[in-house]
Amino acid sequence: MGAYLLKRILLMIPTLFGIMLISFTIIQFAPGGPVERVIAQLTGTDASATARIGGGGGDGMGAGAASPQGGGGADATSSRYRGAQGLDPEFIKQLEKQFGFDKPAHERFFLMMKSYLTFDFGKSYFRDISVLQLIKEKLPVSISLGVWMMLLTYLISIPLGIRKAVNDGERFDTWTSGLLVIGYAIPGFLIAVLLLILFAGGSFVQWFPSRGLTSDNWAQLSLWGKLVDYFWHLTLPLIALALGAFTTMAFLTKNSFLDEIRKQYVMTARAKGLAERQVLYGHVFRNAMLLIIAGFPGAFIGAFFSGALLIETIFSLDGLGLLSFESIINRDYPVVFATLFIFSLLGLVVNLVSDFVYTLVDPRIDFESREV
Repeated sequence: MGAYLLKRILLMIPTLFGIMLISFTIIQFAPGGPVERVIAQLTGTDASATARIGGGGGDGMGAGAASPQGGGGADATSSRYRGAQGLDPEFIKQLEKQFGFDKPAHERFFLMMKSYLTFDFGKSYFRDISVLQLIKEKLPVSISLGVWMMLLTYLISIPLGIRKAVNDGERFDTWTSGLLVIGYAIPGFLIAVLLLILFAGGSFVQWFPSRGLTSDNWAQLSLWGKLVDYFWHLTLPLIALALGAFTTMAFLTKNSFLDEIRKQYVMTARAKGLAERQVLYGHVFRNAMLLIIAGFPGAFIGAFFSGALLIETIFSLDGLGLLSFESIINRDYPVVFATLFIFSLLGLVVNLVSDFVYTLVDPRIDFESREV
């Protein structure tokens, strides 16, 4: 197992490099960019701009910067950018230097990867803050949503799936399947809006808060009060996020147990007089859980970083989902590539941990005997 783990760790390096290279190449051909965004803000053509110009990418735009409009006229430098006609070419060159676009693309890529090896992600283009600090500020929201959603999904779906397998085809199985399918079919953001209307002061009662992760007086609360307040705020977002996840995990658990229950070794265990509970949890559970473990990496990454954008927006939760979306819209490339690097690295590590857990659940699995 040790040799296999070493191979997998070494394989992470080219995999991560390839992910970053492909993403960086695609970005080079994408329309727009930080220079165009600043030009649009200066010329008044970017009505939706909310980011602050300067401060993050390099030298800034202080008193020493060239005037946006000058006597140089438009040349090849300014004509590369939409809306740059009439702006001083020297000013455009300073913008390129500020954002690092005065260097060739391949040089920028290798400089970025060199910095990422030491987890130096630089500063945001449009916020006067380091990318790592920005991610740390948003992380509590994503951790709160991700950890509790994943725990709820596993703690509810696995026992539910087991009971559905034991009662396959009976009334309980039929009714729960119908409810799960309905919950899966309704988008999470619609459920979030419905919960706000019904329980957060929309049109009926206000049992739960409609925004934020904590109350304004959270710092003055006792430890017990802080816990109650924290989960009080999380209740509605977690319900909206988890309903769809319940369906997939419950049906996966049910089908895994059904496949195992029908095998010969289960019939043999029953013939020996073992109780049904001993058969299910002493023999079937370990083998059936292999498929559940296989889906853990995707569930883990998805719980943290996907599907939460609309939920965060609806409940005014400023997390990583909203940060990533805003960074892409604002062409804040340091934040975009840093989050991509961190998420990709985390995904590779979780996959490796998943393989290791495989061997703990079923010692018969031997990764040493197969190619990576």
